[in-house]
Amino acid sequence: MDSSNSIQTATAPIPVDLFVSKKHPGLTRGEIGFADSSGNIVFKVNRQSSAKIVVLNSIGNPLVSLYHQDKGLWQGFKGDDGGEKDLMFRVQRMLNRLTRTEFDVFLFGENQEESTSDVKMKGFPFRRSCTIFKGNSIVAQVCMINTSLMYKLHQIYARRNRFRLTIFPGSFDTTLIVALVAIFFD
Repeated sequence: MDSSNSIQTATAPIPVDLFVSKKHPGLTRGEIGFADSSGNIVFKVNRQSSAKIVVLNSIGNPLVSLYHQDKGLWQGFKGDDGGEKDLMFRVQRMLNRLTRTEFDVFLFGENQEESTSDVKMKGFPFRRSCTIFKGNSIVAQVCMINTSLMYKLHQIYARRNRFRLTIFPGSFDTTLIVALVAIFFD
């Protein structure tokens, strides 16, 4: 992975916010951008087919390829080729209701052995909110940017198609979190 272009949250003493939007200069149609607080695109998410989504860095290099299998199963691979040796994680939807969705995330280690699911995603797709947990700790949260927050930030208006991803300090890779958010909102 291209670490020179990603945000390092493992050493950051405070949470990092990325702003998620489809409407940002520099994005092509159908891409979703993850921008930092200065408005610079850090990650792009590009749907290449109904079964493949690619997470790209800001200059367009593929970081993670996401493949949708049947019945809520996703697999994430390093890069763009999807080779078995590059398998990073598997995500299984455990609950799918109109008001709530839950996923279990299984990470793969160096020796390609699957871990137990101690990472979970839970949220409310209709409200565009999601929380990623590792054990009992919150790793990241996505929420719609509301008008009270925009007022505090002295912004004139808040767009309803813009979201904030807050990544809390810890040992999780930012690229992995972006990939999980892309799966949740697909």
